[in-house]
Amino acid sequence: MQTSETAGEAVAAAQGPVLRGIQVAAGLVVGPALRKDGELERASGGRIPQDQVTAELNRFRTALERSRQQLLELRGHLEGKVSKDEARVLDTHLLYLKDSAFVNDVEKQILEHGLRLDAAVSKVVSDFERIFKLVESERLRQGAVDLRDVGIRVLRNLEADEGGPSAPREHYILVARELSIVDMFHLDGAHVAGIVVEEGGLAGHAAVFARSMGIPTLIGVKGLLDAVQDGDALLLDAGEGLVRVRPDEQLLAQYRASAPAAGDEAAFDGLAALTLDTLPTAGGAEVRLVATCGNLPEVAQAARAGVAEIALYRTELLFVAEPALPGLDSLRAHYEAVYAQARGARVTFRLLSVDSGIGAAHLAPWREPNPRQGRAGVRLLLAQETILRRQLQALLLASGQRRLRIAVPFVLDPAEVLEVRRIAEEERALLVGQGLLAESGLEFGSSGSVEVGAVLEVPGALFHLPALAAVADFFAVHLDSLAGQLLAADRQVAELEPMLRTPHPALLAALVHTVEVAVAHRAPLSVFGTSLDDPEVAWLIAGTGLRTFAVAPRALVDLARSFAEADLGEAEAAVAAQTGAGARSRRRGTGNGRARRARG
Repeated sequence: MQTSETAGEAVAAAQGPVLRGIQVAAGLVVGPALRKDGELERASGGRIPQDQVTAELNRFRTALERSRQQLLELRGHLEGKVSKDEARVLDTHLLYLKDSAFVNDVEKQILEHGLRLDAAVSKVVSDFERIFKLVESERLRQGAVDLRDVGIRVLRNLEADEGGPSAPREHYILVARELSIVDMFHLDGAHVAGIVVEEGGLAGHAAVFARSMGIPTLIGVKGLLDAVQDGDALLLDAGEGLVRVRPDEQLLAQYRASAPAAGDEAAFDGLAALTLDTLPTAGGAEVRLVATCGNLPEVAQAARAGVAEIALYRTELLFVAEPALPGLDSLRAHYEAVYAQARGARVTFRLLSVDSGIGAAHLAPWREPNPRQGRAGVRLLLAQETILRRQLQALLLASGQRRLRIAVPFVLDPAEVLEVRRIAEEERALLVGQGLLAESGLEFGSSGSVEVGAVLEVPGALFHLPALAAVADFFAVHLDSLAGQLLAADRQVAELEPMLRTPHPALLAALVHTVEVAVAHRAPLSVFGTSLDDPEVAWLIAGTGLRTFAVAPRALVDLARSFAEADLGEAEAAVAAQTGAGARSRRRGTGNGRARRARG
């Protein structure tokens, strides 16, 4: 029988290593690896008979002209996307293509030494590199890098001329020994999805281009070329400074779900002109659009969109991306980075929310027959108290004197919130005693600097919301999880999925009740979940009286446009027709977004 430890080791081996490097440009991308390495070195050697010299010289001139046309087209493609100063490196490359020293030396190797063209280009570039790298001048060293790029471009055009391999047009991650401008762009001018290289520095022309173009890029990734083969699935999180080789499908799915769609960045800039915190609707009511995020690129996108709050930051990825429990320093650095990327927006951190179905022995060394009905969320954290305490320590240290908001997942009973609060207070006292935290300002409760809230996703919790409101500083409804639990329906079962596609009357009634209790107890309330990405679903949920919607940054654009044209009075009428509860909610004033915002 295979133990959880041996199963975990087998999964880790299949998944491949996690490699770390230095961030050139932040970003998140998933895709297959395309190795580009050693082209100049492989081209060394090889001679031609005398009667082929003229043909080889003609091939050289054709490759030079083709390279020149590509650079001119690329320069036009990048106009307005990078600064003129940064684009001048392409002029440098154009000059090398007609530089007499470079061109004459290549031709000399063909004429006098009978070298094949690819071998001649390789030798000339290598000779220049050796000379330039011996000098102290950084300008000359960069000149060697630029000449290498030009040499590689010429060789690529020779390959194309011979019907050799060309760069694929698909969404791929470039893997190479050194950072090269020639590798950053397809022949049609579109840039690659991401770049990971084993060597290189931050100041070169290629690094400047990567930052300007926003291409997620890591350099200095030790052991990269030994660990990655062509076609390997890669998960590049340049914001975290890591690349995972052959990650499992569950982790890939989580990252793919949070990756931005093409064109999102420009749309985020348009959102910044809106007041998402008090977004008016066509019917006169207001809604509040905030963000849920699960990684640093998403936080940066949310900040770019101008949200006032990251209402829920999912903390799972750092735990599931490693085969062992992450260290305190690693967690603290990550949470500090979240605050930095948020640019002053308020952040709520949801504690680790997993169950034994995650298949990670370092988190859940047991296997339950029905994981989501077992030790999930806060139950797992209280069973694995070392994990909970380490995460709380990291959050307290990262927050410093900021207001820390913690959301407790999968809450059923008020005692669970109280226990998390007790453990957090113990960890705070220990950190203060060790001189790692200042004593002033770190108080618990809505009037202090540490708030502990409850994630509502277990249906049983809705039956004693007043008791929960007495111990929780805020509520966050996990719409998808609550719907699945309430309706006993799994989205993976095709016959049941339609029950979850549109909010069921039972779910709507449960939300109306939740809003009523939250209003009565002055408990700030928000709702989050991927279902809200659909504006029609969000509109109907607004009919229950909910007004604070937390969605992934990629969904903010469509949701803002939809709510701007929506009449929430019609949504409340639709809920009333399905449940008989919407009219009662309106009479109690839960449709008044302004009153709720004053309380939240």
